[in-house]
Amino acid sequence: MAHAETRYLEAKRSVDDRALAPRVRERLLGSLGDAPRVLEAGCGTGATVPRLLDWGVRSGSYRGVDRDDGVVDFARRVRPAALRYAGHDVVGAEGGFEVDDLSVAFETGDALEAFGDESKADLFVAAAFADLVPLDDLVETVESALAPGGLAYLPITFDGGTVFQPDHPADAAVERAYHDAIDRVPGRDARAGRHLADLLRRRPGDLLAMAASDWVVRPRGGDYPTDEAYFLGRILGFVEAALAGGSGTGAERVDGLEEWLTARRDQLAAGELTYVAHQYDLLYRTPEP
Repeated sequence: MAHAETRYLEAKRSVDDRALAPRVRERLLGSLGDAPRVLEAGCGTGATVPRLLDWGVRSGSYRGVDRDDGVVDFARRVRPAALRYAGHDVVGAEGGFEVDDLSVAFETGDALEAFGDESKADLFVAAAFADLVPLDDLVETVESALAPGGLAYLPITFDGGTVFQPDHPADAAVERAYHDAIDRVPGRDARAGRHLADLLRRRPGDLLAMAASDWVVRPRGGDYPTDEAYFLGRILGFVEAALAGGSGTGAERVDGLEEWLTARRDQLAAGELTYVAHQYDLLYRTPEP
């Protein structure tokens, strides 16, 4: 299970990198001070750390929390070595390390509870996370963890658009049932992006930026970049599990689901399947003192 999850998270790194909205990123970097104190909810395999370094954030501190022991163990073991291989100065190892002048630690825990003792962070990151948890709880955690004027960067937040190409007669039914299944899971929201934006607009801080950050996975010359075929196969698995998992939102609501899944997997194997998920990147700033 841990191997499958770490491979999925690593496979989607290239998909995330293409999706992240440059305008929101530039607004973030233009508003972020020197040597920031960074917290991340749902840190996964630690992909945000090399991303921050690439963006020029090379000093300060970073603390990432994820509830999955397997991915946290991967982040602790693999991330320092990968950064060293990429040419960064890395001191320390699994228990915590410094890369350039940025101190880094990964922890296992509930990200919505782990930051209860924080109140001075400059940046709170939650990537591909907000649609997995109750939005009110997330915003409460953000505002309690950040210092006045602190920034919350909430990219890759799903917002109710799932597209597979080429067209198939069952597409509309599959998409509708898939989103309904997401909404029936406690704390999940298939339209989290727009609802999070509405919620942040009602808070006393400022919603500084918002832009689409759609995942787009498509074949090039009959093949997929890096490990994106695996990523897309997992997405089809998520759809199958949601619709045929016996949760009361399943296969009986979609005529031809098995044929749809077979067709999509055949297209994936042939390098013919394209996938798009509609998402938003959001940047929020807590009230100034």
